[in-house]
Amino acid sequence: MKLASLKGGRDGRLAVVSRDLTRAVLAQQIAPSLQAALDNWDQLAPRLEQLYRALNDGKAEGAFAFDQGACASPLPRAYQWADGSAYLTHVELVRKARGAEMPKSFWTDPLMYQGGSDGFLGPRDPVLAADEAWGIDFEGEVAVVTGDVPAGASAAEAEKSIRLVMLVNDVSLRNLIPAELAKGFGFLQSKPASAFSPVAVTLDELGRDWRDGRLHHPLLVHWNGQKFGAPDAGSDMAFNFPELIAHAAKTRSLAAGSIIGSGTVSNQDRSVGSACIAERRMYEHLDKGAPQTPFLKFGDRVRIEMLDQGGRSIFGAIEQDVRAG
Repeated sequence: MKLASLKGGRDGRLAVVSRDLTRAVLAQQIAPSLQAALDNWDQLAPRLEQLYRALNDGKAEGAFAFDQGACASPLPRAYQWADGSAYLTHVELVRKARGAEMPKSFWTDPLMYQGGSDGFLGPRDPVLAADEAWGIDFEGEVAVVTGDVPAGASAAEAEKSIRLVMLVNDVSLRNLIPAELAKGFGFLQSKPASAFSPVAVTLDELGRDWRDGRLHHPLLVHWNGQKFGAPDAGSDMAFNFPELIAHAAKTRSLAAGSIIGSGTVSNQDRSVGSACIAERRMYEHLDKGAPQTPFLKFGDRVRIEMLDQGGRSIFGAIEQDVRAG
């Protein structure tokens, strides 16, 4: 099934969305918010699924036209947002561009940071920044939403906790990152609010495209209407989502509604393009001695989406303007 949170209140209003993203119906008689549904998933998911089937069959009372612009992120705020860096092509490029070797441990132990989760941007909300000189960048990613995960869970146990999948624009302020990392304490100011796709979907909706704990689909990224990249999210992902969840839960439990990100989708095949500007700039640095592509400017627009085999949007589109603010 496909679920969304319409804007209204801190946690939004839970809605069930049709498979083709054209119709929706409020589900607040079942659960007031997506978080409430996740807290009682085993009891409420079957009722939501029944409503979803009725909506797709044209039999849901109160159905209305679905407007992606009316959506908050599926979880407007979450108990946990931990973002991995599972595409080691991307990691290796970052280090190579500054002349550093990649430690062997990176192939066996995932990189992950804890992001701010007290408020996410809606999929059509603007990206606000006070200064273009901060190096505003988009990062196209995939994320999963979990149920409760006990501390020390294995990857096999973690896989059973995956409830939903969605897309991410993990906004980064690239020129603030070096000084923060130099302190040895990780990201903070360089990682403002992220945005997630209009809808989150259950694994059964993805069919064979979800396998090996990965989503095997190209992630389409457009910048000012021009195609920027379409790397495949299932290729070159060194750690799958069960492994990332298990990494996050090694020493502490995760509450239902925790979000685990894949990191910037990246492929070894350069011809597919990139899902962030920094990666293109790294290739330019290696090929030409200096980056050529600027970071985002005020007035720019970014679109992140994933299409099924028939060319239909699976999650809806993240589409954001960059504004001064």
